Amino acid sequence: MQTQINKVELRNLQLVDYKQLKNSMIESYPEMANSYWESKDIKKLLAIFPEGQLVILVDGVVVGSALSLILDEKLVDKRHNYRQIIGDYTFSTHNKNGEILYGIDVFIHPNYRGLRLGRRLYDARKELCEQLNLKAIVFAGRIPNYGQYASKMTPKNYIEKVKHKELHDPVLSFQLSNDFHVLRIIKNYLEGDEESKEFAVLLEWNNVYYDESPRLINLEKSVIRLGLIQWQMRQLNNVEALFEQAEFFIDVVSGYGSDFALFPELFIAPLMADYNHLSEAEAIRELARHSDPIRKRFQEFAISYNINIITGSMPHLENGNLYNVGFLCKRDGTSEMYTKIHITPNEVQHWGMKGGSQFKTFDTDCGKIGILICYDVEFPELSRIMANEGMNILFVPFLTDTQNAYTRVKHCSQARAIENECYVAIAGCVGNLPKVNNMDIQYAQASVFTPSDFAFPSNGIKAEATPNTEMTLIVDVDLNLLKQLHEHGSVRILKDRRNDLYEIRKIEQP
Repeated sequence: MQTQINKVELRNLQLVDYKQLKNSMIESYPEMANSYWESKDIKKLLAIFPEGQLVILVDGVVVGSALSLILDEKLVDKRHNYRQIIGDYTFSTHNKNGEILYGIDVFIHPNYRGLRLGRRLYDARKELCEQLNLKAIVFAGRIPNYGQYASKMTPKNYIEKVKHKELHDPVLSFQLSNDFHVLRIIKNYLEGDEESKEFAVLLEWNNVYYDESPRLINLEKSVIRLGLIQWQMRQLNNVEALFEQAEFFIDVVSGYGSDFALFPELFIAPLMADYNHLSEAEAIRELARHSDPIRKRFQEFAISYNINIITGSMPHLENGNLYNVGFLCKRDGTSEMYTKIHITPNEVQHWGMKGGSQFKTFDTDCGKIGILICYDVEFPELSRIMANEGMNILFVPFLTDTQNAYTRVKHCSQARAIENECYVAIAGCVGNLPKVNNMDIQYAQASVFTPSDFAFPSNGIKAEATPNTEMTLIVDVDLNLLKQLHEHGSVRILKDRRNDLYEIRKIEQP
């Protein structure tokens, strides 16, 4: 993998992508000479089924693809080989009224494997299957490691051992982990596939939302899954130990299909133990040296785990000034910085921190979000301006030492959810750091708050973690409920404001 990735994009294949597609395919199948699609084949596919042809780009270069046809279920049920299923490269088997999305190719350039980009392609195929109201995804997968065991066991025995993880196959193991199940073994499927001894495994993923009667499919994602991390302060020997612990939690919440991972404010504070011999102001400035490496590593995590990560906050030096900042690391590989606007007396007195001067909403693949660091949520003007910009979810990474400090964050966050008709997710640190000055104790309870109306919990609390215990909180929020609330709620706070009498506006900085 290259050292720095700036942008990951998944979209439909275009004819102008052909040269890059061909180059990546040649690199992906070195064992199969001349095994790449010709330009005329791609033109046919784009003419008959453009939405079924997907590519994934890294920094503008095609590094992977997934190609598909729609086939009749009866055709798929018949014994077939690769040439037959694609109509001997004419694609005459494609039927827009068929029931099955059939995968005819998928690959990732070897330099970009390990980033779970293949999983993104499969997830996109699953979404397409649901959107088109197709019954299932079916394809015949190679078993490239079988050639090493062909003299010792049958394909059936090999598949069973891969299923039970006694053996690993780079293709079949991946398919099984993506919820595909084996239908049958096909002999003489792909001519020239010596690694698989020309065997293939017919695999299927069933669309549980399939409806034989026509229906409209909502293409816009409305249910967003949030993964909140209630972080235990613990001794960390170095920044790699921090990354190891953070990756563990990212893996956990992404494993549950979360769209966002939220870390707390200043969760990297344990790294300050190495500087405890310095003054508090000097120690936190030493800690600030880690902010850029942390951003870069979390960008990699966002790509690898296909999740948007809100990195809580950390000290950051800019032009000699110390700020409390965090990064929104998006799963497309980009990142944006947010800054704490209001600084507590403690941060000023002990660390000499300064407040930022810019705040905004952020566009994500799950809609507009806002991020306010701890104390900022106690100033309602900020979130109201964000609501005016279309924010649906407000994230609040916080760090509080006592229960009364936490109560301020909690109740102000609940108020922001009600008055701005949005969801508010908060996450903080727990435990203690006896070897770090000015960071002795922490109190937290991660929560997700909602507006207060009939479609939401009566107490305005969607979910809460156990107080002062390291854990994750996985919560689904439905954006469609917010749309209904805006238009048809018992009260309509955003609509009923008296803009003829008062207004809240952002003052643009020079």
